[in-house]
Amino acid sequence: MTPVALTIAGSDPSGGAGIQADLKTFHQFRVYGEAVLTLITVQNTQSVTRVELLDPELVRQQIDAVLNDIPPHAAKTGALGSAAIIAAVAEAIGDTPLVVDPVMISKHGAPLISPDAVDALLRTLFPKALLITPNLHEAAALTGQPVETEEQMVTAARRLLDFGPKAVLVKGGHLTGQASDVLVTKETLDWFTAPRIDTPHTHGTGCTYSAAITALLATGTPLREAVAKAKSFITEAIKTNPGLGKGHGPVNHLTQPPSH
Repeated sequence: MTPVALTIAGSDPSGGAGIQADLKTFHQFRVYGEAVLTLITVQNTQSVTRVELLDPELVRQQIDAVLNDIPPHAAKTGALGSAAIIAAVAEAIGDTPLVVDPVMISKHGAPLISPDAVDALLRTLFPKALLITPNLHEAAALTGQPVETEEQMVTAARRLLDFGPKAVLVKGGHLTGQASDVLVTKETLDWFTAPRIDTPHTHGTGCTYSAAITALLATGTPLREAVAKAKSFITEAIKTNPGLGKGHGPVNHLTQPPSH
C-alpha cells in the first residue's frame, strides 16, 4: 500500500517553505503527497510582501475532497491564517493522525496568523493533534512565558500538553550551543541533539522538519523514531543547503532520508 500524507498550509512561490517544501519532503520519503491551500503569499528569500487568506469554506471543501477519495495516513498543518480557517480544519480533519506546526511568523517577521487565531489553535486544533512542533518563539507566544533555556523548553512543552495534543516537540534551534529539541508526552521525555550549523540558509526549516515527521508517520514509523529520523534529515538539509537566493535561502530538499 502506498503511504499518503496531506499538508494543509500556505503557498511559498519561492519554493522554500509552505506546501512546496512539504510536498518535496514527502517525495523524498517516498510518500504520496496531497496539499490543501489555506493562504497565498507573495514572498522570496528576502521578504514577505503580501498574504491573502482563502475562504474558510473553500479550505474545508478541499479537505473533504481529499478525505473522501484518497484519505491520508497522516496529515500536517502549517500556516492557517485565521480563527475561521483553523475551525474549518479542525472540523474537517476528523481522526486523521495530525502534526500541527503552529506557524505564526515568517522567517522575515511577517505575521501568518491573526491574534484571535491563537486561542482557536489552542482550543480547537491542539486537542486533535498527535504532535505539535513549536519553535522557541511560538512556544513562548502560546504559553505566555519566556522560553529561552532547555529547562523552559520542557516547562513549555508540559504546559502545552494540557491543551490536549498527545505529544509536544519544542525545537531549540534559536538557542546557543547544540541544536537541541525536546519531545514530551505525559509519560516520556526525549532530547534530540545535533551540531549547530552556522548559515543564514534556513528558510522553511520548520515546514520541512514537520513534513518529514508526517511522512514517516504515514509509513507507520513510531513517533519517537519518526522525530529522530526527521531531525537527522533536517540537519543534513541545512548543512547541504544549495545557497539559493539573496536572503534566507532554502534548505536542501534533495537530501536523502536516513536509512536506519
